[in-house]
Amino acid sequence: MEKNEGYRVKQYNGPVKRFCQTLDLKDNPELIAEYRRRHSRGEAWSEIMEGIREVGILEMEIYLVETRLFMIVETPVDFDWDSAMERLAKLPRQQEWEDYMSEFQQAPPGASSDEKWRMMERIFHLYE
Repeated sequence: MEKNEGYRVKQYNGPVKRFCQTLDLKDNPELIAEYRRRHSRGEAWSEIMEGIREVGILEMEIYLVETRLFMIVETPVDFDWDSAMERLAKLPRQQEWEDYMSEFQQAPPGASSDEKWRMMERIFHLYE
């Protein structure tokens, strides 16, 4: 799908809440291409995707412009971010995945997902 056509959003049977985060990649076109490849369908580790769902995340999307990553995470309304991230960090292969991705990211080695990705503040919305 072309980015100017928009992206279909999953619909749920009830309200959800959204978290938005950002992270920068190293400014290297070859590394960025490899980072994209490792996140493509069939390349992302199944244990990581299962773990994301296991902690209660309904949907996760990552967008890229130049070196800036933007992640949207949708969860049930009663989702507790801190406890979920604590659980996620302890799941099998999670830290291995974070280390596997760290060569591309502007983040300290050995950092967890929650330590790498910075939570963004919403400053505008159109709906009430």
